[in-house]
Amino acid sequence: MGVYSKLGIRTMINAAGNGTAIGGSIMPPEVLLAMQEASRNFVDMSELLAKAGQRIAELAGVEACYITSGAAGGVLTAVAACMTGADWAKVHQLPNSAGMKHEVILQVTQRNFYELMVRQAGARLVEIGLANITYPWHLEAAINERTAAITHFVAYSPPQDLPLAEVIAIAHRRGVPVIVDAAAELPPFAVLRQYTDMGADLVIFSGGKGLRGPQSSGLILGRQKLIAACAMNGSPFHGVGRPAKVGKEEIIGLLTAVELFADPEYERRELAAWASRTGAFMAALADIPHLKVYAGQPRDLHGVAMGPGIVPVAVVEWDRQVIAMTQAEVAAALLQGEPGIWVALSRDGIAIGPHTLQPGEEQIVARRVREVLAQ
Repeated sequence: MGVYSKLGIRTMINAAGNGTAIGGSIMPPEVLLAMQEASRNFVDMSELLAKAGQRIAELAGVEACYITSGAAGGVLTAVAACMTGADWAKVHQLPNSAGMKHEVILQVTQRNFYELMVRQAGARLVEIGLANITYPWHLEAAINERTAAITHFVAYSPPQDLPLAEVIAIAHRRGVPVIVDAAAELPPFAVLRQYTDMGADLVIFSGGKGLRGPQSSGLILGRQKLIAACAMNGSPFHGVGRPAKVGKEEIIGLLTAVELFADPEYERRELAAWASRTGAFMAALADIPHLKVYAGQPRDLHGVAMGPGIVPVAVVEWDRQVIAMTQAEVAAALLQGEPGIWVALSRDGIAIGPHTLQPGEEQIVARRVREVLAQ
């Protein structure tokens, strides 16, 4: 019996994207082998974090990098670093932020679950803007002597937001650092430096989504002094970021995943495989007259967070006069069938992401979609 079947757990096909709740991603063999090798020895964890971070920073083309437990752990650690700087007394004082800069600004249009990480660090969240738009003067008015940082969540930023470039310009005129959560924006690899090139001070990425590293890993990239403060607040030290620790195996696994994607040819092959799966899936359903199957992008799917805009998503819609099923009913039928398949919902149908499918699974998904919708 397999490790999951021994526990009575059913394995699924993931066509919905790199969701943490459904397992993140499948690591490449190179990552697994590197992690296995890393598991055989003891090392100084501070030295490993520093040197692996330095190597990733060099590959990404940024000043510095700190490896953490994931993007959520990265938000917690980055916010703490902006409050404490390189002051050990403040590091050991958090989450009690009395007497230090402790306000973190967030546009109200970006409110999401991960703002909890800001508060967990000991910060006070300050919301700015209106329900449908943020103006520059909203941000200007909110900055004061208590402001520790401004956070920007890329995945939750609607078009009516104050643009990140303008946020950075206003913040830097007032000497305030900007933290960008870009958890699921990879690939392409060039995104690793995109936001720091814009001027962001700390930028956070998940290691277990598009990079296909260990799920419980993440990157904080940015300015050397703030990255040093991240390290002080994190493991193996004893700040509020200590619970966001990563093991030696995860550090080496994440570094290996970054090294793989740093090779343009590797990235090209990955993207080509995604496009091939999407094309094969769409071709397999092209003969069903009451289905509309077309290529889309995650950002066009009205709230579907399948991954970065580079993902060639397939969208399936159907004639409700022929198939009287809602999107949720179709998704449930696919999930409850054999094999069970996770899909995302679009505005008028379902969305299939190729980047979490294994080779050949696009044909299985197409067969199951046909069984459910070709009535």
